[in-house]
Amino acid sequence: MEQILLNESERPTEVHFKILLMSWAGWVFDFYDLILFTFLLIPIGAELHLSRVELSYILGSSLAATAIGGVIFGVLSDRWGRKSVLQATILTYSIGTFLSGFAPNLWILLIFRAITGMGVGGEWATGQTYVGETFPARVRGRYAAVMQTGAPFGIVLATLVGGFLEGAIGWRACFFISILPALLVTFIRRKLPESDVWLSRRKIISRDGFRAGTIEQEGRNKFLLLFSAEYRRLFTQSLILAIFDMSAYWFTYSWLPGYLHEQRNFPMVKSAVWMLVTQAGGLLGYLSFGFVADRLGRRPAYSIYSLIMAIALVMITLMWSAVGSSPNLCVKS
Repeated sequence: MEQILLNESERPTEVHFKILLMSWAGWVFDFYDLILFTFLLIPIGAELHLSRVELSYILGSSLAATAIGGVIFGVLSDRWGRKSVLQATILTYSIGTFLSGFAPNLWILLIFRAITGMGVGGEWATGQTYVGETFPARVRGRYAAVMQTGAPFGIVLATLVGGFLEGAIGWRACFFISILPALLVTFIRRKLPESDVWLSRRKIISRDGFRAGTIEQEGRNKFLLLFSAEYRRLFTQSLILAIFDMSAYWFTYSWLPGYLHEQRNFPMVKSAVWMLVTQAGGLLGYLSFGFVADRLGRRPAYSIYSLIMAIALVMITLMWSAVGSSPNLCVKS
């Protein structure tokens, strides 16, 4: 087994960049699978006779399932390893998206989208861990940010399929073809090494003769540690920040295509073009965030970029009259 764990003075190797590339590809396709649905809301609602409220149930279930998937696959990755669980997460959200094309009604579609969300959440948690365990702390922010640039590329891909291709092939076919690129990633990932941190931990447990179930018990103990007096306040504050920021992010991108189409009377193709514009800004934001976080620290970088996003949201809502007449003012980060 090739060693991949880095000391602080070492530089990333070819193996590290393979891990980064495959983790990046995973982010491309999981964001693609989530955002694709937002472009298909209107034709799905028309064919299945679903109201806006019912569509919001489906959308909300897939996003809520990402949290469940993150916890479940996070526990599984501690037990079975990062690489194998990453493959499982890709298969999960690929199958969920593929099955969505067969959905005959609200409840079946809701179940299939929840399966998709679980796989996506598992990919987020496990992919970040995989990269975090193989890159040194001094450059971890920038490489984690590079991995997350898969998000805007995934949204761009979803925009092209849902905004331009759906009219020709239909919403069900859009779901069917979405299984192909993810299966390719799963095949390629079979050639990646396992995380050295995970392998070292397994070796220690085996050497010390810990009883079966030690890893699972240790994981539960660490989870409970978050609620101890030492970490409870920090954990709660971080959780609240994450909830608000992620809510702002997903509320925006989940409803933006429909908002532009129905509220601003944009043709769906024009809505797709605007989504492409936002992702150009998103790509710059992801790339620059890693360097800012490594230079200034995580907390200042988080605050700066949250403020930028808040300003951008004000521009496309409260200041729409100005932005609508001058589209170049709409900059998303």
